[in-house]
Amino acid sequence: SSRGCPAEDMEKEWETLRAWKERMEQELDRVVAFWMEHSHDQEHGGFFTCLGRDGQVWMYCRLYRKFQRFRRSELLDSAKAGGEFLLRYARVAPPDKKCAFVLTQSGLPVKVQRTIFSECFYTMAMNELWRVTGEERYQNEAVEMMDQIIHWVREDSSGLGRPQLPGTPAAESMAVPMMLLNLVEQLGEADEELAGKYAELGDWCAQRILQHVQRDGQAVLENVSEDGKELSGCLGRHQNPGHALEAGWFLLRHALRKGNPELRAHVIEKFLLLSFHSGWDPEHGGLFYFQDADNLCPTQLEWDMKLWWPHSEAMIAFLMGYSDSGDPALLHLFYQVAEYTFRQVSTAGFELGILLSQPATGMTGVHHHNGLKFL
Repeated sequence: SSRGCPAEDMEKEWETLRAWKERMEQELDRVVAFWMEHSHDQEHGGFFTCLGRDGQVWMYCRLYRKFQRFRRSELLDSAKAGGEFLLRYARVAPPDKKCAFVLTQSGLPVKVQRTIFSECFYTMAMNELWRVTGEERYQNEAVEMMDQIIHWVREDSSGLGRPQLPGTPAAESMAVPMMLLNLVEQLGEADEELAGKYAELGDWCAQRILQHVQRDGQAVLENVSEDGKELSGCLGRHQNPGHALEAGWFLLRHALRKGNPELRAHVIEKFLLLSFHSGWDPEHGGLFYFQDADNLCPTQLEWDMKLWWPHSEAMIAFLMGYSDSGDPALLHLFYQVAEYTFRQVSTAGFELGILLSQPATGMTGVHHHNGLKFL
């Protein structure tokens, strides 16, 4: 609840929130209906989509588990078919754990990324499948893959297939500890054993993410040195406002789980407010895709584009921050981003639909019936 607000203001606030909740529910229903109609491969299993984030196995299982109106057999059956497709074909060269990023319709690997992210999404899918089916083989797969990911990140990354070239700067991208922290939250939900197993890892991830606050707390940088210092050149100056906001709500979940209000306040100040105010376009509205910490021209040609996903992350972050702190300023920033987003990007409501039930990452995308399946 908001602190110190008159009753009239509170009632008006709740009316506005209820209206947004209704709109998000309608958007979520539309998006799920789209996937159900267009993306299912009835012959081989899996899904025809241009997928981002976590994919449809995770999405269908999470919807089935969290929303009564989505507790439908066709969603669960499709998730199982997708999960079985992943089990049969996603791993490129079993018993190795590396997963393909793109597969043909029949399951032949097309592309492998030399990162941990395909494997992370595979882990999330398997864990959610276990939660809705109770089949231990899915959870065994999730935990085995999680342990492999931890090995790649903290012990030996050679299995990712990325050569260690002598001229490559030793840098840490914020994406790696962010994604691991998300997996810690996913696997530890209502599971005391795994929550305990990964407790130290969660603290390590949070500490690594916090190292990206640089320049005496005045900037969140995408890349830092392995010992948490600013890097020279354009790599070190690189900023991604949407990514910083996403890291913020991951950290807010961590702070809530740890019962740490000091961390919550620091995250709101640096990852939410600082990143948003530096990344928002004051002339046209919207969040810039990339920025340079010294206001030089970023090397990425698409730096000033306005993509849907940073705005979804901003809405999630500000709603989560408001829910936990009751600060109406965060709610008004949610309104600012939501009004811009639904005016400019009409399909951005999916992630918010899930959030309004409980905080969770999600996905959206544009349908391409091209016979390829993205993990």
